[in-house]
Amino acid sequence: MPLNRRTLLGRSAVAGAGVALAGGVGMGPAAASESKGHGHGRPPKRYSFTVMGTTDLHGNVFNWDYFTDKEFDDKAHNDVGLAKISTLVNEIRKDRGRGNTLLIDAGDTIQGTQLSYYYAKIDPITAKRGPVHPMAQAMNRIGYDAAALGNHEFNYGIPVLRKFEEQCDFPLLGANALDAKTLRPAFAPYVIKRVRTPHGRDVRVAVLGLTNPGIAIWDKANVSGKMVFPGLEEQAAKWVPKLRSMGADVVIVSAHSGSSGTSSYGDQLPYVENAAGLVAEQVPGIDAILVGHAHSEIPEYFVTNKETGKQVVLSEPLKWGQRLTLFDFDLVWEKGRWVVEKVGASVLNSNTVAEDPRITSLLGDEHAKVVAYVNQVIGTSVAAMSTADAPWKDEPVIDLINLVQAETVKAALAGGEYGGLPVLSQAACFSRTAAIPAGEVTIKDAAGLYPFENTLEARLLTGAQLKDYLEYSARYYVQTAAGAPVDTSKLTNAESIPDYNYDVVSGVTYDIDIAKPVGSRIVGLSFEGAPVDPAAQFVFAVNNYRASGGGNFPHVPGAKQLWANSDEIRNTIIGWVQAKGSVDPAEFASVDWRLTRDGVPVF
Repeated sequence: MPLNRRTLLGRSAVAGAGVALAGGVGMGPAAASESKGHGHGRPPKRYSFTVMGTTDLHGNVFNWDYFTDKEFDDKAHNDVGLAKISTLVNEIRKDRGRGNTLLIDAGDTIQGTQLSYYYAKIDPITAKRGPVHPMAQAMNRIGYDAAALGNHEFNYGIPVLRKFEEQCDFPLLGANALDAKTLRPAFAPYVIKRVRTPHGRDVRVAVLGLTNPGIAIWDKANVSGKMVFPGLEEQAAKWVPKLRSMGADVVIVSAHSGSSGTSSYGDQLPYVENAAGLVAEQVPGIDAILVGHAHSEIPEYFVTNKETGKQVVLSEPLKWGQRLTLFDFDLVWEKGRWVVEKVGASVLNSNTVAEDPRITSLLGDEHAKVVAYVNQVIGTSVAAMSTADAPWKDEPVIDLINLVQAETVKAALAGGEYGGLPVLSQAACFSRTAAIPAGEVTIKDAAGLYPFENTLEARLLTGAQLKDYLEYSARYYVQTAAGAPVDTSKLTNAESIPDYNYDVVSGVTYDIDIAKPVGSRIVGLSFEGAPVDPAAQFVFAVNNYRASGGGNFPHVPGAKQLWANSDEIRNTIIGWVQAKGSVDPAEFASVDWRLTRDGVPVF
């Protein structure tokens, strides 16, 4: 769908330059304090305010896991969702005075749960008289002031994103999301909020939004020819001085970009993926950066700006609404303007509070619809399949994932330049408790095989590269001498490698000799009964996490990309089961790999 340039740029200009009031007179506990001994015996004017931040909400409103159909829980007993965040926000506003607070987000909002999938694909917000997106409803009710665009905002296509933007009472910011033809901002680059003080002049707080250049790779199908995404540092250097010249007293960057300075897309783009720290270091005039994208928890991290020597504070709250960042600003009135004297950051844990009933009651109907949807029967299975032994045995349920991926890639490449090459596929055991029952299979069962929001790609690999890949994967096993007892509880996760970073590959056969040292464990690697030729070419069906460097597997990130899809793999699995109607492991289950010691199978 072509972008309407006039509405696009008109919206951008209005939202970008728009100045909104952040609320009434700031007279709460944090509002004002006096100190003595400033110039001519008069104490200086001081003012304090707080900017709250979330990131990587990924469609989480309720503290609920739609894949298990029960309350969310993990080993650390974290909670998730905007309903919890809302309670924390209410507490901070009550404590500091609503007028002394702002609330922003750093992106990845409308993708990640079956709730967000439902309103993009099943009952889409883009339909005529379509619903209002649950994330827009919740964020509007909570009272967000701005949100940066995340890369996952583009997963369902630009029309869905534009509809979501229209439904939000706050701007979606992306200074480095540009119209491909005009190179003008395709979204509002920034917003300036005025925070009222007891001392006359308002504090002008500028929020600059930056998104991830990787969108150009990860969502190529949706953005190619429509939008381009230059580097964060370059665009921050362009906009921050403008914001200062427009009278901004405080400049905050909301960046959908981690702080590590690393990239998972190698030399495919000339920009850094996780550039928030570089922005702080290289661009003068920034006071704080809300960090997103990396799914890490960074309560407070200071970076020294190379040009000014000034400390810039960074904070990243944990994903899915598990944490809320607080940036606390102390300002002093100097030479006719507000100056930031001190700023610090901290995070609050959402598991310390109850869900806000205003949010849960607002979206109770939507939640109930999605719960009913995930419990829909989509087919049957002739036999039960489980991942319980998948970390050490070739199990049919992992074969199923690989079959779906390989068939999807084959269909996508059919008739093209690479349509004649053999297709291999990688999969991992994400959960040792996932299962497909015998009898009726629900959406929840199928989706549970793939709890991550990964998408599918096809890359070109050689036989030699494939062997390196498998050797790297086989590091997962603890070296176990021939004849020594094998205890499955101690066999896996060598070097603390998680289950999701142990890949098995379908389409070839091989043994893994766990008696041998790392790097020389793959034995008898064969394709169609013959040893794999190191020069042979294969199409590799691989998830985008692995393809973009996740797990640091060799060769794949730099391999030629033949195809990419923006639909989540778990939804592809659901669609496959729906289309087949009946799943029979006898049709696809095969033992392609096994653990051995000196040629003797371990199991």
